[in-house]
Amino acid sequence: MMQKFNARAHSSRRCFLLGGASAALGLAAAPGVQAAGAKVARQRRRIALYNTNTGEALDTVYWAEGRYLGEALARIDKLLRDHRTDESTPTDLALIDLLYRIRRRMRVRRPWHVISGYRSPATNEALRKKIPGVASKSLHALGKAVDVRLPGRTLMALRRVSHFQRAGGVGLYPGSAFIHLDTGKVRYWIGRGVPVGKRSDFDCGCPCCGGDHDLA
Repeated sequence: MMQKFNARAHSSRRCFLLGGASAALGLAAAPGVQAAGAKVARQRRRIALYNTNTGEALDTVYWAEGRYLGEALARIDKLLRDHRTDESTPTDLALIDLLYRIRRRMRVRRPWHVISGYRSPATNEALRKKIPGVASKSLHALGKAVDVRLPGRTLMALRRVSHFQRAGGVGLYPGSAFIHLDTGKVRYWIGRGVPVGKRSDFDCGCPCCGGDHDLA
């Protein structure tokens, strides 16, 4: 059986090596640079999630003192697991940071309501047979996509802030009251594969566009 490449472990090793080099350089750094580094070290990133399928919730600091916290990331992965098969995968760190930035910018204390997080290959294939437009290579199956809503904020407001991030795909599903967020190519759409903007700007994978977007 082929072993999956552990991107998180690779990233952690790279961060460790870079951190060591930065620390060495910091010994001779100017006071201003050292002060800036101390400020970063004091910063924390917190995420709050509620899984609408399982009823599970968490509110945790996942990044502190300049590094990601492994235990918190494992809890996030568990909450975002495929509730149909109970399988999970490491969630893309860029996706977690995206959720953090959007929630912070919208000044909301309530948790993200997660409709769909990780999607196992078996679940994705089953959905493809039932729902037209589900991508064969879904970003949900890579831990790089979520379908969410944010209580206290409208979908349109959430969509605007998400567009501003330009961090990946943003799909608006008003009929199901959620938005899709991913860390793939920057692209936008409404509903089931109705792209917003010039067709050349999108590569969303649905029957009408022929690209790579995901349905919940």
